[in-house]
Amino acid sequence: MNKYLIYGGHKLDGSINVCVSKNATLPILAASILCGSGKVVLHNLPKFSDVLNMLKILEFIGVKIEKQNSSFILDSLSLKNTYIPNELTREIRASFFVLGPMLAKLKTAKISYPGGCNIGTRPIDLHLKGLKALNVKISEEHGFIICDGSNMKGAEIHLDFPSVGATENLLMAALGANGTTKILNAAREPEILDLQNFLNKMGANIRGAGTSEIIIEGMNVEKLCGTEYTPIPDRIIAGTYLIAAAISGGNVEICNIIPEQISSLTLKLKNCACNINIKSDRILIRANSRLKSVKNLQTQPYPGFPTDLQPQMVSLLSVCRGTSIVCENLFETRFKHIPELIKMGADIVVKDKTFIINGVKNLSGAEVQATDLRAGAGLVLAGLKANGYTVVDNVEHINRGYENLCLELNSLNANIKEI
Repeated sequence: MNKYLIYGGHKLDGSINVCVSKNATLPILAASILCGSGKVVLHNLPKFSDVLNMLKILEFIGVKIEKQNSSFILDSLSLKNTYIPNELTREIRASFFVLGPMLAKLKTAKISYPGGCNIGTRPIDLHLKGLKALNVKISEEHGFIICDGSNMKGAEIHLDFPSVGATENLLMAALGANGTTKILNAAREPEILDLQNFLNKMGANIRGAGTSEIIIEGMNVEKLCGTEYTPIPDRIIAGTYLIAAAISGGNVEICNIIPEQISSLTLKLKNCACNINIKSDRILIRANSRLKSVKNLQTQPYPGFPTDLQPQMVSLLSVCRGTSIVCENLFETRFKHIPELIKMGADIVVKDKTFIINGVKNLSGAEVQATDLRAGAGLVLAGLKANGYTVVDNVEHINRGYENLCLELNSLNANIKEI
């Protein structure tokens, strides 16, 4: 297993561009299955391991994929498999995204349970409940979920929780149902709007993404045609770089972003006493002195503070002046980075889903474990601040959602290498 070796104490400085969003790219890749004529061309796709694993899944079911520079050309006209085996799904939770488009186009699917980061219970019951509302017949056998969508009908689906994955999966499945479907209490994340925009560019009729009510007009998906598309920038990577600049006391310009998508973060960073200048597609952050604590940070569905930035923010708050209170409301075990930060000298107490963080002046380098994608990113940021060397093990988790993280941070004056 590879590791990151970080020598802390370097203030980040410079400018960096943010790549295309992992969480937008994965459902869009799945949606390319729906193309009935022509080819889908997706530009600037990042080489995250999750993206590469999704491409393997698409190839397995018969999508022909050609790479040209930073673009991928996908031909979904001759699909050959209607099942996804465990060896492909266990690496990536987003494998479940292919279920909706497979049902819409092929009317049948057999898929094993998805894998991904172990950050708590992420049940697929909302997906299955919604599919049943669309008149999909579902059974389970030997670890596989078997779905028959031969008689799908439009329906009104009320999600018990605004799940991003369920919203996206049901949105794609509903395209193949007869009639109109409404998804109520839908998730509002920008990546869902991006999926809608992509599908509408192919010829779909979907409206309301980005709000709590999405309306999908069912159709013969064979009429969907090829298109070219570039997914939105990655707001979580943008947020990670902003927090990295803050924890290092740096001066960094984060470019190629949509600032309003991370306004919940920039507000907290301003509360910490960061100097932030927001422009149309970039943010300049300066943090030249020890920052202040945040009294109350609660993770919430969008547009609230994202759970995917909680570990990074906890690393920052661990060296802020005063006491911070963080409440993780979305994933019940998303605190595995806390014992690792304590190894580095952080003063953090966990009570159920609440973290009480008493800021220390600095951290000390140590050998720590990346237990999942965002926890790993948080530990890298802690290493940027810590005295001496920090070793972050299991960086394969980090590579699921960050491309060339060492190279990117080193371009900003960090001292980090993969060993």
